[in-house]
Amino acid sequence: MPKSRIRKKDDYTPPPTRQPQNILTNRSWVAPVMLAFFLIGLAWIVVFYVTETQLPIEALGNWNIVVGFGFIAAGFGVSTQWK
Repeated sequence: MPKSRIRKKDDYTPPPTRQPQNILTNRSWVAPVMLAFFLIGLAWIVVFYVTETQLPIEALGNWNIVVGFGFIAAGFGVSTQWK
């Protein structure tokens, strides 16, 4: 019976070293920023109603509601970066 071929094993190659992640690929900032925008927007609207339109910025009048919802919308915009 003929002798089978001997397979040559590949040389060991160590895994590549990990490069440090920069801030754009590291998504750990997304959740705190998103929650901050949500809470700022909610607080803005609540303060507006509780103080009977005197705060946060009286000159804006009912546009304070739009500002509050703008913060909330920004929170939803940031949430699209969450992985």
